[in-house]
Amino acid sequence: MKTLIITCFFVFFALNISQSQTLNKEIDSETDAPYLLGKIDKNGLTSNNYNVWFSSNYEDYQLDETTIKKIASYIKDYQITLFLGTWCGDSKREVPRFYKILEACNFPEDQLTVVALSSQPDMYKQSPQHEEEGLNIHRVPTFIFYKNRKEVNRIVERPVETLEKDILNIVSTNNYESSYQIVTKVNLILKNDGLNGLKAATTQLAKTYKPKVTSMYELNTYGRILYSKNRVEEAIEVFKLNVELFPEIPNTHMSLANTLGVSGEKNEAITVLEKAIKLFPDNKDLVENLHVIKTN
Repeated sequence: MKTLIITCFFVFFALNISQSQTLNKEIDSETDAPYLLGKIDKNGLTSNNYNVWFSSNYEDYQLDETTIKKIASYIKDYQITLFLGTWCGDSKREVPRFYKILEACNFPEDQLTVVALSSQPDMYKQSPQHEEEGLNIHRVPTFIFYKNRKEVNRIVERPVETLEKDILNIVSTNNYESSYQIVTKVNLILKNDGLNGLKAATTQLAKTYKPKVTSMYELNTYGRILYSKNRVEEAIEVFKLNVELFPEIPNTHMSLANTLGVSGEKNEAITVLEKAIKLFPDNKDLVENLHVIKTN
């Protein structure tokens, strides 16, 4: 029995050492600024390379004390998972504020999971253990609120009103809609109805969301993430939808053509670029891309 107890102790000790070694992992190279990757906590965010922006944004933020008191009566029933990039300006601004709000509410630290994602092309907005898998993380920061292990709602990139008011809405009435609703809708279609479902819905989606979507980058970033996860056909359909939403912007045509080109759809890529050049005859990038695709 004594031997068994000692063995169990060493296994437990080894597991704790392993977990502590992977927490707050920093990636440093000669070509890129250091960044955190994988599961982290506040200790990582207040370490040498990140403390300047974390502490200044934390200290400078003025809390909405009235709303904080209301949040505090609800929020301890929730678990929160936060995805961020220590290389991302929106994360640098919003995450310290979010921490300050949680601490003002005495939110239990063990109910918060924080994951730092990569900005590298081969792991774009992913983590080594892929905690983001299946969660439609296309913008950082993303704050996901869970209750009884089910997602209730999320704040994506930045608050619609303020962090305090957005959080209060989620944990009380929960009629909150985050930014980038078109991405939410497209992701849901892909999840439930697959690629053919998105193809069938594209025309109606363009009609419905054209008055609502303010930037081509809403879907463009989502398409990049799909492509980085080798969901190439889905990425192409997302870029096609983006062209319908923003036909007046050359970059939507270019994103579609380039993705078609690298995916082996050379003739279709050429067709897209030739049509775009008729619309934008003076755009040198389109002409150059057409030349590259034709000669490769």
